[in-house]
Amino acid sequence: MARLRRGGYTLLHDSSDTSAKVVVINTCGFITEAKEESVNTILEFAEAKRRGDIEKLFVFGCLAERYKDDLRREIGEVDDFFGVNSFDDILTAIGVPRSAQATPTGERMLTTAGHYAYLKISEGCSWRCSYCAIPLIRGRHASVPAEELVEEARLLAGKGVKELMVVAQDTTYYGVDLYGERRLAALLSALSEVNGLEWIRLHYAYPTHFPDNVMDVLRDNGKLCKYLDVPFQHVSDTVLRNMRRGVNRRQTYELIDKLRSRVPGIALRTTLLVGHPGEDEAAFAELMDFVREVKFERLGVFTYSEEEGTYGARKFADTLGQEEKQRRADAVMKLQADISAALNHEKVGKTFKVMLDRRENAYYVGRTEFDSPEVDGEALITSGKPLSVGQFYDVKITSANEFDLYGEVCDA
Repeated sequence: MARLRRGGYTLLHDSSDTSAKVVVINTCGFITEAKEESVNTILEFAEAKRRGDIEKLFVFGCLAERYKDDLRREIGEVDDFFGVNSFDDILTAIGVPRSAQATPTGERMLTTAGHYAYLKISEGCSWRCSYCAIPLIRGRHASVPAEELVEEARLLAGKGVKELMVVAQDTTYYGVDLYGERRLAALLSALSEVNGLEWIRLHYAYPTHFPDNVMDVLRDNGKLCKYLDVPFQHVSDTVLRNMRRGVNRRQTYELIDKLRSRVPGIALRTTLLVGHPGEDEAAFAELMDFVREVKFERLGVFTYSEEEGTYGARKFADTLGQEEKQRRADAVMKLQADISAALNHEKVGKTFKVMLDRRENAYYVGRTEFDSPEVDGEALITSGKPLSVGQFYDVKITSANEFDLYGEVCDA
């Protein structure tokens, strides 16, 4: 996007804006629902092209990487399809001259609110989980050099970014390919030295061989949010083995206990996958007990989707119907809603530092350090004085529900 802007193009993100004549669709090919959404979006704009509303239509990303030939046969209105790393080719197809395509390291155009941004520290994944197509689409793990990431963080902070979400397919594996060892802890420490950044949040930390020194940084570095996203996926030994996660039930509980003892007050977010082959009623009951015992602060659930080319699709028959998978997912989320409500009610009467994200009707809406944007709960705040989006405030919590907090600014 930054290079398109350098090439003289105006970028719009509202698909209802009819002034755009060139449409570029970034697609996902990870799970069935995402693929369906991607295809429906392509079809919508293919119809717009048939009507003459747009002049050019390009598709790139994971779906195009996996199914380029099929899509080209089925949807002739698309001018061209590009894989996940074909940015130069996309720019050339749109009409940006090669001489205008270069950009300095880390230059970006933000689509998030100006006070927070995502920093992707690596691409691809070298794990081979049975259900996951990411290695097939994006290849093996490839880390971005640390100096480039720090420079990108400096540029973001210079634009007013105060909160950085560190992401990758597996953040804990960072550095192995470049430096011969895991360097996530060192990277987090280096990012924390960037002036202007106040919160750094870590997502997608693979549980197998979790690096102890990352726990130390989370505990001791004041800029690191006491928040960690670890996608455990399951707890049954049978299901974990079928998933090829490289970790078992005992190790899962040990890691959770270690994280909570080494990093007091940490909020753990996880995702679970229900309906994977091997998840019989006993294994699902084991998963429910796991959720009930651990009491994750944040939790999301996916249903198993058989993805062609993966180990799971080759090895196992997907015999469980979607209705039953969804029933299990709903049961987990109902249990989690009760857990989340209880944990939130424990916050009533306490004061938290809150980042203000937006104004919405009668409330200012923000987040504590225990909540990531778009995926976690929010704090709905009242104030007798005007507040500024993108700023931090001390907020006393006055009430709570299953997922959100309500509070008042202590000193606006």
